[in-house]
Amino acid sequence: GTAPVGSFDSNGYGLYDMAGNVWEYCADWYGENYYTNSPLKNPKGPKGPDTGQFWVLRGGAWNNLTKHLRAAYRLNNYPTTRRYDSGFRCVSGLN
Repeated sequence: GTAPVGSFDSNGYGLYDMAGNVWEYCADWYGENYYTNSPLKNPKGPKGPDTGQFWVLRGGAWNNLTKHLRAAYRLNNYPTTRRYDSGFRCVSGLN
């Protein structure tokens, strides 16, 4: 099952639980071939319509294969879908 935040050591950036606890919804619309032509630096993700498009999930969940437990692996799902192995992370920009 899931683990409380901070159950494991932080990564080199001081962030906790970036992979393997629950899939995390990102503020990016999913485009199957987006990274083929996206900017190399800080890609913003494809624009999505109000409905009918998928959001990106990253990080994998506790019940996934090892190959899914990394930030580079993307999953897609409808924004309205709720699952026992998915969540989100609140973030803030750095000044």
